[in-house]
Amino acid sequence: APWYARLGCTVHVMPRWTAEDAMALVAEHRIATLGVVAPQLALILSSAGRASHDLSSLRLVIAGGAPSPAPLVDRARRELGVDYSVRWSSTESGGVGLAALIDGANPDAIGTIGHPRPGIGARIADDTGEPLGAGEVGELQINSPTMMDGYLGDDEATRDAFTPDGWLRTGDLAHVRDDGRFVLDGRDSDMYIRGGYNVHPQEVEAVLAENPAVRAIAVVPRPDDVMGEIGVAVVVAESPGDPPSLEELRSTGAKRLARHKLPEAMLLVDHLPLTDAIKVDRVRIGEMVRR
Repeated sequence: APWYARLGCTVHVMPRWTAEDAMALVAEHRIATLGVVAPQLALILSSAGRASHDLSSLRLVIAGGAPSPAPLVDRARRELGVDYSVRWSSTESGGVGLAALIDGANPDAIGTIGHPRPGIGARIADDTGEPLGAGEVGELQINSPTMMDGYLGDDEATRDAFTPDGWLRTGDLAHVRDDGRFVLDGRDSDMYIRGGYNVHPQEVEAVLAENPAVRAIAVVPRPDDVMGEIGVAVVVAESPGDPPSLEELRSTGAKRLARHKLPEAMLLVDHLPLTDAIKVDRVRIGEMVRR
């Protein structure tokens, strides 16, 4: 990327990512900044071979492309001794968007994507394009000189990608906290409806991941004859021999979530399937649950 060239950085590009190879590169080249999506970092932290690699050169983890659960951020900072920067952007936004730096001076940034970068406008709006106030969930929309002009050869998709006043529609749901930091609430397409109430899986996952018995978790809907859809927690246990129960998960969630958002079934798995981009594959997880 041009900004790496401007800073005189050396970028190590891996033909195919594995935790073992990534750690070996860090140790060999004394890499200070590690760019990841959160599932990659989770694989590094849980790797049986981590102790055999010297990762003491690391100073900063930059994570984008997938949510960074608070327990993962805490564990990375504690075990790797790094600051943690969460980034949000998209191809359509020009690769620039919002950022949160989590260090000793900014612990409150955990769980957020921070503030818009310089020169970037960000807002939360409802379906009509009306801007929403603090705490209200709507679509994250971006306005900046870096965003795309449109999709090549697809005028209809281009029209759908922008609001009438020219803001880029991201398809991500979010809200703004009182301190001005933005918080993602998931993709509009991931939302399901239980008994007439909207449930955003990412909000539920962020809370349930705080249970120490949970290593990784995804919440997906399953059809239900009474409620229409119910939430199923698909869980990778921290200790396979002592997994959390559904009741324990619901107890964790009940502290901060409305009752209709709590999962009503649970599936234990060895790992969450990932896409080629190392993001949680919700389509495959949904298929697993329906089977």
